[in-house]
Amino acid sequence: MVIYRMMKFDKLLLGVLLLLFAVPMSAQQPDAKNILERTAEAFRKAGGVKLAFTVNEQQGSYAGVLYLEGEKFVVETEGMKTWFDGHTQWSYVASADEVNVSEPTQEELQTLNPYAWLSLYKQGYRLKLSSVGGKQDKSVYYITMTAADKRKDPESVYLFVTKDTYRLHQVDLAPRGSKYMTTILIDSYQTGQSYPDSFFVFDKKAYPTAEVIDMR
Repeated sequence: MVIYRMMKFDKLLLGVLLLLFAVPMSAQQPDAKNILERTAEAFRKAGGVKLAFTVNEQQGSYAGVLYLEGEKFVVETEGMKTWFDGHTQWSYVASADEVNVSEPTQEELQTLNPYAWLSLYKQGYRLKLSSVGGKQDKSVYYITMTAADKRKDPESVYLFVTKDTYRLHQVDLAPRGSKYMTTILIDSYQTGQSYPDSFFVFDKKAYPTAEVIDMR
């Protein structure tokens, strides 16, 4: 159950990544779509990125680190590590000493990357620039996304974007049919990182006893 939950989050954390091309922005107060586009553009210009994050959900909390460069990423959480080189994904589960190899769909990738949620409105979600708790927070933009299709999951996504840097600060997910929210907090954000291509590929030599299960 723990492995399934962590793998589900790994899918849930890297879907904020197929980002948009920037468009001219209003010189006045931006709307929700413009804020997402600015945030996506700031991410694209950041080069290699390293994020430390904390996930709070019904079953408890756990922390992790996410390394990103373009469409490639590595996610590390307690007992699990996932690599994605833009095509193939390797997920290593320490407790089982096994690595699952797959070619994830775009929807599956979206669950792995907080930045992938920026383009969710293209998939049938309504956008709204809101206030937090009825009050306008001067430091962040608060954007709500609500599924137009009653069958879509999550039902709602809430994004907190810093006004000065256009970086994601927090993502709240409201699963359909559940009264519990999952919150992803981005604790630190480092840009300008440099990673070799091999960094995003599973190295069998580093895990000599691991069983490789090819699910492609």
